[in-house]
Amino acid sequence: MIPDEEINRMRWASRRGMLELDLVLEPFVTARYAALDASDRKRFQQLMRCEDQDLFAWFLAREQPADEELAAIVSQILEFARTAPAHR
Repeated sequence: MIPDEEINRMRWASRRGMLELDLVLEPFVTARYAALDASDRKRFQQLMRCEDQDLFAWFLAREQPADEELAAIVSQILEFARTAPAHR
């Protein structure tokens, strides 16, 4: 089980101050973070250290991360964001 502290820390980290990012990241953390395996949690934590401009480009699918680890978690988040809320 993942400590509530970690989930809260990632929820806080997902609040980027850019509405477009907040609308993608915070719901993902709330709905999926606790179910991620250790590798994906590590990838998400690495993603939260990236610059907002990069995140914005990745989540608008204008670019893809060069790092395969980041690309994997970005793909999961995009899949989540494109799924209707009733089916998440």
